[in-house]
Amino acid sequence: MLYEKLSYQIVGACMAVHRELGSGLLEQCYHNALFYELKASGLRVSYNVPFTVKYRGEVVGEYFADLVVDNKVILELKSVRALAPEHTAQLINYLHIALCGYF
Repeated sequence: MLYEKLSYQIVGACMAVHRELGSGLLEQCYHNALFYELKASGLRVSYNVPFTVKYRGEVVGEYFADLVVDNKVILELKSVRALAPEHTAQLINYLHIALCGYF
């Protein structure tokens, strides 16, 4: 696994937020709480980070990463009972954009 220690810290922060807030809140509440929890643990965290999406060298839009931790891990937060196929498709698209250098 890439960034094993960092990933462990991120999961721990997610669990801390969930323990305190529980389930059923809007995504924005968890987004904000996780931002503060990650910062409190000493990590560098950026909020709603814009990435320019290009197609054949032309700018075709922007993607906003919910949180970026230590310029290594992009977090896309969801406040849902279960992940749906469209959530998986969104993640695959983000990975494709990242791996192909489109942003």
